[in-house]
Amino acid sequence: MSKILIQNAVKKYGNNTVIPDLNIEIKDGELFTLLGPSGCGKTTLLRMIAGFNSIEGGDIYFNDTRINDIDPSRRNIGMVFQNYAIFPHMTVRDNVAFGLKNRKMEKEKIQELTDKYLQLMQISQYATRMPNQLSGGQQQRIALARALVISPDVLLMDEPLSNLDAKLRLEMRSVIRHTQKNVGITTVYVTHDQEEAMAISDTIAVMKDGVIQHVGAPKDIYQRPKNVFVATFIGRTNILPAKIEQGTLIFSSGYRVKLDYLDQLENQEVQCSVRPEEFVISKQGDEGIHGIVKEYTYLGLNTHYAVETESGLTVEIVEESSLEDELKPGQNVLLQMKKHKINVFDKEGSRNLVRSEAYERQ
Repeated sequence: MSKILIQNAVKKYGNNTVIPDLNIEIKDGELFTLLGPSGCGKTTLLRMIAGFNSIEGGDIYFNDTRINDIDPSRRNIGMVFQNYAIFPHMTVRDNVAFGLKNRKMEKEKIQELTDKYLQLMQISQYATRMPNQLSGGQQQRIALARALVISPDVLLMDEPLSNLDAKLRLEMRSVIRHTQKNVGITTVYVTHDQEEAMAISDTIAVMKDGVIQHVGAPKDIYQRPKNVFVATFIGRTNILPAKIEQGTLIFSSGYRVKLDYLDQLENQEVQCSVRPEEFVISKQGDEGIHGIVKEYTYLGLNTHYAVETESGLTVEIVEESSLEDELKPGQNVLLQMKKHKINVFDKEGSRNLVRSEAYERQ
């Protein structure tokens, strides 16, 4: 297995720089996800690690070995693609055994390892079938078994679930997470699906325009995003303008929230991120943000509301469904917040003011 270290990596296509200066350290045995919108550079970076893309600056290491100039076939990587890339003219067994045969292993060892990974991926019963006789989820299990059977130092996965339906994606998420932990292989996983990244990752790197915006555990990224882009990209949130005056957060409606850490900050205009589940709806009182329910959607466990505030801003709110009647469109409500959950960003949205230097060192 390998630790991956990327230092000052640069990727250019002609005069167009898509990755300007990127640094990442991926721990041995970690499931590390590159997450971001289309065109942010995540697949480009994955292909640089694989050796399929050149690197115009910086260095990539597997443990202490610099791999910039090592041919992809000699990097000992396993690769799982979006489109499976399995061989349609070979049986399931022959697909899984393909890499071992290329390495000129003894027949007995090939048989032993192939059986092991067919069993691990729960596809032993399909060993003699052709890929076109199997479902998309089963084909992706073949691709994963083929990538793992060669005992690679690093497993690279490029949007492996995007061609599957919703139910299969959930199933394969669990399979990938369980298998990765079982085998203990360092894995770099690319996706644009935030929920998928949150569900399977040890660590997530959120990318935008070839730049890493935030690296951290899923919980840290969700609860304390480093900037407004990360806050709005990971899950859903409401961005509300406010200002800090003498340590108090004041919203445009006049609603005031006192937070201890604001005492250290100068008076300034800010942006606040409040997740839908971090609002509290009250039907009475005068301390809060007044609003009118515009619509609601009942989703079983939770009910989602769209509420227009008195300043004209529409916010999304999620509350646990109850046996009582839901709030109806046109109903007046008072919105309060779970104060310790609020994230406060500078006016430009580039920095989370909640993340103190002490917090960053944890």
